[in-house]
Amino acid sequence: MDVRIGIVQTPKELEVELGDEVDRDQILAEIEGALGGDAVLWLTDRRGRRVGVPVAKVAYVEVGAPTADRRVGFGAP
Repeated sequence: MDVRIGIVQTPKELEVELGDEVDRDQILAEIEGALGGDAVLWLTDRRGRRVGVPVAKVAYVEVGAPTADRRVGFGAP
């Protein structure tokens, strides 16, 4: 699952590719909790690296579909 985070006052996005075993609802809850008041949003990517983003600098967060739900090519809706 991919998570894209837009950072305030920069045109670049931070993209974190999470492991397949990550629960999408749990990640959404962690993001909402961090944006509600915590100082740093921490995510762990599929290689085990931890990525921290200061909540005050987050412009938006986009959470992609779980890997199994992706469709590519002629079968895509």
